[in-house]
Amino acid sequence: MNERSGPVPAEDHPGPPPAHPLEPWPDTVHWQRISTDLIWVELIRLGVLLAVVLLGLAVGWAVSGMWGFGAALGLVLLLAGWRAVTIIRAVHAWGYAEREDDLLVRQGLLVRRLSIVPYSRMQFVDVSAGPLERAFDLATVQLHTAAAASDARVPGLRPAEASRLRDRLTALGEDRAEGL
Repeated sequence: MNERSGPVPAEDHPGPPPAHPLEPWPDTVHWQRISTDLIWVELIRLGVLLAVVLLGLAVGWAVSGMWGFGAALGLVLLLAGWRAVTIIRAVHAWGYAEREDDLLVRQGLLVRRLSIVPYSRMQFVDVSAGPLERAFDLATVQLHTAAAASDARVPGLRPAEASRLRDRLTALGEDRAEGL
């Protein structure tokens, strides 16, 4: 109630603040999350790479005795710890949303990226799973469009969800393409 004139008109009520024009992840969209098992896949990949680099540095240090190899070893371990933290946060930030005319794919922490792929622009949808992903029962859906820069991918999906998404996107792409 307004003290002087009675009820406050609806247009004067403060609603939710408008989205910032540079905010790439609209709150009005229902985001689907990817599986957190992708964290383990990425950490294992990091571990394998780390083992190779550390082995090379350790051999170099043992053979030459130069302190620079020891410093590089410490730096690599520090960077690997930082990368492990960013992998965990990045997987939690990844998501996708199916809308009426397009698919939204979000990713990124420091640099946020929102890809909007119209169903009518899709040329084909690819589902892949490498040996490590298969070990964790995961798959990746890759969307291909006429413009290579607009290709989007959704990793960390269960195979059943990846197949469902592939079939739905393919059907929607065919329906929208027929209308052109």
